[in-house]
Amino acid sequence: QVQLVESGGGLVQAGGSLRLSCAASGRTFSRFDMGWFRQAPGKEREFVSAISWGGSRTTYTDSVKGRFTISRDNANNIGYLQMNSLKPEDTAVYYCAATSGREVVLRTTASHYTYWGQGTQVTVSS
Repeated sequence: QVQLVESGGGLVQAGGSLRLSCAASGRTFSRFDMGWFRQAPGKEREFVSAISWGGSRTTYTDSVKGRFTISRDNANNIGYLQMNSLKPEDTAVYYCAATSGREVVLRTTASHYTYWGQGTQVTVSS
């Protein structure tokens, strides 16, 4: 079992920055890939970014490329999503997720992730 707890959400003006954190416990952090998803009101949950177990591979959805950076600190069992140049359309509940193991390719669909955090709200005002 893996427990994930997100933090770092909040209210920010357009153009601002936030850093989300995802603290993991229950299993060796480096044994699984990690992803971030978001869900805006009335919309389906969508993929944002993913990082491989060792941190060498990352991927992003097109709408956040160049603005968001995913990273992880395996020594401290924590993952991050640095969000810069935020836009009102980035407003959503952000979830971190973990796969059940080390994947061959980075997964971008929610069904490939086994463990989920409770989410943290990010609101970007215009």
